[in-house]
Amino acid sequence: NPKYTKDLETTKATAVIVSTKAQANHVPLLKTADPYYAFRQAVVAMHGYRRHPHDGIHQAANVEPTARIGERTVIYPGAYVGANSVIGADCIIYPNAVIYDDTIIGDRVVIHSCAVIGVDGFGFAPHNGTHYKIPQVGRVVIEDDVEIGPCCSIARGALEETRIGAGTKMDGSVVIGHGTTIGPHGILVAQVGIAGSVTIGHHITIGGQTGVAGHLKLGDHVTVGGQSGVTTDIDDKSIMLGAPAMPVSHARRVYMILTKLPAIVERVRDLEQRLANLEDAGDTPIA
Repeated sequence: NPKYTKDLETTKATAVIVSTKAQANHVPLLKTADPYYAFRQAVVAMHGYRRHPHDGIHQAANVEPTARIGERTVIYPGAYVGANSVIGADCIIYPNAVIYDDTIIGDRVVIHSCAVIGVDGFGFAPHNGTHYKIPQVGRVVIEDDVEIGPCCSIARGALEETRIGAGTKMDGSVVIGHGTTIGPHGILVAQVGIAGSVTIGHHITIGGQTGVAGHLKLGDHVTVGGQSGVTTDIDDKSIMLGAPAMPVSHARRVYMILTKLPAIVERVRDLEQRLANLEDAGDTPIA
């Protein structure tokens, strides 16, 4: 991280993983084009991955007889897997995760505690002042290498499917509405909320506490800053920020002006008063 460049001269580390352009005189540097990935590789080499206290399905997990579980998948106590669900190989289902019926999960998927996969979509038909539930008869499909954080909720499709693309990673408390499709290798930070029937491309990044309205399309390689509100479609490779979300260059100008609004208001009031004084002194309104 470039923010820590100044610390290279005072660090007591044995060695430091840095970019190829970094320089330091008193500490060995491990230079690489991708320092963060190299750090990941070093942690894996030195510590490996979490070792589970048991193999396979824990006796305190509840797996319906018609569910199919792949080889080497670990299911922790308190987890539930519904009827006719399919879970691939080498998955990890942590305690108290809930996987509703008919869910399809690929290989090497990690689902953390208290996540709920396949919950009914939020579909109600108003009629004569009452909201009537619409049966949600679709399913959820989670492709390979997805990681779903704690307390996430992914709703099943109303008629077809909700799909999470391969390699996508979700932080905690993310909510995905029914019928939404998220492309491969996306990043969704904590407390993102995506409404139903949204189509999202590949390699997107959505910052924490961002909301996305329903029936929108977000392109590939889109970045949306935290606490934004997305209310319109977004083109490929766009960087958006704000509520409503707008191109980041424009958003920065807007927020810069917002910080000056109190002073601007005071100035306008002063000008209005001076104008009124001039009108009173001349006894003639100024056009």
